[in-house]
Amino acid sequence: MKVLVADKFEKSGLDGLAKAGCEVLYDPDLKDDALVEAIRASGAVALVVRSTKVTRPMLEAGRLSLVVRAGAGYNTIDVETASERGISVANCPGKNAIAVAELAFGLILALDRRIPENTADLKRGVWNKKEYSKARGLYGRTLGLIGLGGIGREVARIGEGMGMNVIGWNRTKHPEIAVPLVDIDALLARSDVVSMNLTLGDETRGFLSAERIARMKKGAIYINTARGALADETALIAALQSGHIRHAGLDVFHNEPLSPDHVLAKLENVTLSAHAAFRTPEASETLLRRAIDIVKAIS
Repeated sequence: MKVLVADKFEKSGLDGLAKAGCEVLYDPDLKDDALVEAIRASGAVALVVRSTKVTRPMLEAGRLSLVVRAGAGYNTIDVETASERGISVANCPGKNAIAVAELAFGLILALDRRIPENTADLKRGVWNKKEYSKARGLYGRTLGLIGLGGIGREVARIGEGMGMNVIGWNRTKHPEIAVPLVDIDALLARSDVVSMNLTLGDETRGFLSAERIARMKKGAIYINTARGALADETALIAALQSGHIRHAGLDVFHNEPLSPDHVLAKLENVTLSAHAAFRTPEASETLLRRAIDIVKAIS
């Protein structure tokens, strides 16, 4: 099987595809028209990507029968066109759950203890021990999880270990979910920290609407390591500016990369991360192994 890899992957993953008997064509910088032409010219039957968008012209360009996204979602792939053309689409859900949960909790701790602000002050020569001793702390606080897939359950596990009261809302009931489930309004009203863990789709886009943001507990922390479009950006900014949401930790945005001129980049009560939650070496290796398994199963 000829496999075109159009995103950045570790050598171990490329070697794994080769060992599986694949002819590997690797060009991590292919995008847009260049990727369309590469699919057409290469005759590849499988395309492996990470964050690269896979559009209708790409799917119509050549002989593709499989697209694998080495990640949890598939919103970057034109699934409708793939279905029309009989092209299989696969992703790797849950394989980066631990890495994403670790960053989510890193943001929670950083915001509660105001670590970014404290660091900035110290680097300016400002010693403000009294101010930065006012953290609320997490023990006994309520952590509300919107979405309890693999990542949400990992965040829950860490939160419980920190002594937090964990509650959750999920689109479906699942036997693996041990977290107490509540309706979304109750979760927003009760949670000191709200962590967004939904996948992005037509039913979840804008899930955290202006109305729902208004129902959040005043002074709550908001964490999003899932997708920026799950929340109403305008309403989120307004809530941060008014102090209704005390702090936000964001790894994802409506438009990426985030412009330094964007309002979110200028707010002092927002801590930012460059969509890096899942990109630890261990998580990348796990994703690659799963992607290899999918290609091997199809070939």
